[in-house]
Amino acid sequence: MTQQTDGPAATVAQDGTTTTGPAAAPAFITATEVDRIPTLLAPTSGGGPVTAGLYFRVGAADETLATAGLTHLVEHLALHRHGVSDLHYNGSTAATHTHFVVSGTAEEVVAYLNGVCASLRDLPVERLATEREILRTEQAGRSRGPNHQLPLWRYGARGYGLASYPEYGTLHLTADAVRDWARTWFTRDNAVLWMTGDTVPEGLDLTLPAGQRKPLPAPTSALPVTPAYLTGGSGGVVLDGIVRRTSAASLFAEVLGRALFTDLRQKGGYSYTAGCDYHPRDTDHATVTAYADALPQKQDAVVGGFIDVLARMCAGTIAQAELDSARAKRLKQYETPDLGAAALPSYALNVLTGHANLTPDEHRAELAAVTVEDLRDVARELHASALIQVPGRAVDWAGFTEAPQWSGPSFGPEPLGTVHRSRASDAVSLAVGREAVTLSTPRGRISVRYDACAAMRVFPDGARHLIGFDAFVVEVEPTLYAKLTPDRMAVIDAAVPAAAVVPMPERDPDEIPQAAARRGGLKDRARGMLRSLRPGRG
Repeated sequence: MTQQTDGPAATVAQDGTTTTGPAAAPAFITATEVDRIPTLLAPTSGGGPVTAGLYFRVGAADETLATAGLTHLVEHLALHRHGVSDLHYNGSTAATHTHFVVSGTAEEVVAYLNGVCASLRDLPVERLATEREILRTEQAGRSRGPNHQLPLWRYGARGYGLASYPEYGTLHLTADAVRDWARTWFTRDNAVLWMTGDTVPEGLDLTLPAGQRKPLPAPTSALPVTPAYLTGGSGGVVLDGIVRRTSAASLFAEVLGRALFTDLRQKGGYSYTAGCDYHPRDTDHATVTAYADALPQKQDAVVGGFIDVLARMCAGTIAQAELDSARAKRLKQYETPDLGAAALPSYALNVLTGHANLTPDEHRAELAAVTVEDLRDVARELHASALIQVPGRAVDWAGFTEAPQWSGPSFGPEPLGTVHRSRASDAVSLAVGREAVTLSTPRGRISVRYDACAAMRVFPDGARHLIGFDAFVVEVEPTLYAKLTPDRMAVIDAAVPAAAVVPMPERDPDEIPQAAARRGGLKDRARGMLRSLRPGRG
């Protein structure tokens, strides 16, 4: 049942990517409604296929660590009934949105969108166990980018930091949990539809339950000081920082990427891949990510060259030609045929998240107004919030502070609770208290408070791995500590919120850690512990 109404007039604004009505849009895009869902339309020439997308303002950053993968599960279940088809369609789950997209004839597009909404109203939860396994297989085969560790170090084990973690929710989520999530987040008031064409085709039935437009998740922080650094990773250098969403910031990312490529690959021959990306994070801010790979023998040169390029940008030593070249590349997007249709996905996403859209003329004017001084200001903004991961040695010499490796002083001078010595070394111990568990080593302590536990992985063999909101981990392994009896484990189980518990599958006996011989205990065993203080390290 298609219910189409005229949309409100648009008020349109920044970074090329409006908000005065539920479906405000620039003049070259038509705003309307279908079944009370804001809808954006733009024509195409040449009589090609119809392409459409249905956005929902829900993504991985809205979940908890214990339920991570919940939105992805709903997306998979919603698409199951389409089965094998020649129709080009897909679904995707990002940090802040879920997107169902399709391309085909008008009739095929209508059938696809109607089917997605019908499935969201009545999810095929009988497929839940199968889809869990599919998602776990997908996750195992997914390649991780060079910056996959940075989110958890910047944000911790929640919100935007969940991008660094496995989808623990796929291990245990129930049908009721999946249905409740769909009813709460996949609603008509939390959606935006975009479609190529002058009019909405007949037969659309996008009936969904009423709800509310969900705000974007507020960013959290696990970094007390920036700019900050951490060591490790794949051998290359990766840096990210948070900047305001502006045309100047998007141009700066292009200039920085070209400078890294020129200096580290073309001139120095140190890197094969060097560049920079700009991605909106929320309504007002974007993440700029710069990266460069390196062979082991070239790592020091890459680190030095990388930091030199950033320092040059912060000093304002940017040639006008660098800015002009980046601007010319950006302006070419307005030479795209069927510009309105090409812009639909990004414009619809901005409507969904409340970010203002620019008309082509307004964006051209903003790009033309950007100066070298504007780029310098963005560079300084990026540097002030920067987190850089480098191989090998520290970069405190460049003004970066090491990201926290140990829990802060708020946990007190001595851990409270029963103390359980490591079977490998008397210098390492685990304290199980009423408020927290604490791992003590000669180098420092790691504590996870029960009331700040993002997830506790529970293994059938008795182990408990606690992950704090700050992303620190304490692995409570009965095989590694003396007198860690079931009654002490029961203290932990009673104190950790049930919503944070993640039942884990049985481990292979070889995966259960055993205490090292005492003669090499501290050096070898503690090193192994330290490698796993944060997920994904080592």
